[in-house]
Amino acid sequence: MVQILEFAVLVIVISASGVMAPGPLFAANVSYGLKEGTRAGLKMAIGHTIVEFPLVILLGIGVFSLEAFPEFRVIISIFGSITLFVFAAIQIRTVFGKKQLVSSNLKHGPVLVGITLSALNPFFLIWWLTIGFKLISDAMLIWAFTGILIVFALHIWMDFAWLGMISFLASKSSRILSNRNYKILMIGLSFMLIYFGIMFLTDILP
Repeated sequence: MVQILEFAVLVIVISASGVMAPGPLFAANVSYGLKEGTRAGLKMAIGHTIVEFPLVILLGIGVFSLEAFPEFRVIISIFGSITLFVFAAIQIRTVFGKKQLVSSNLKHGPVLVGITLSALNPFFLIWWLTIGFKLISDAMLIWAFTGILIVFALHIWMDFAWLGMISFLASKSSRILSNRNYKILMIGLSFMLIYFGIMFLTDILP
């Protein structure tokens, strides 16, 4: 029980930084939320899940294939750590940038937008191919194939909760997301990414 709780905290904290980061999906969700409210965020999360679940399963199969190579865990730990550092730097830079996050161009339904912005988002794919791959690998080391589902379950609920909440706040014309509290939250999560990046590296040291 203690082991799964510790792993859950690891997955949730690392996932939060990616789930809550400003980006195309975040911007589109705000735009749709202004019109449709909470339902828009939940629909967008469904679209995101349609892309994410098969990707996670394929990565899990990849872990099975690569376990025969002794260097596999060292390599994925290094790449995962570097990616955490890069994502932390990008997020800190983004929250202090002046780029407009909200777009008013609503041409398609939120489910389709969720699918498109997820599948075509290079940061989403890089996250799963590095950081996510490391988490799946660690989970499968403990729980075998069930570890894939554990990682996905610990991650995906945050997409639904966050996108649903943001679209709800957008429908209420709340400006809570533009004040310094949001920046402080993202900076805090970025520093936690740096911490876990260091932990990934220390795990492979003799």
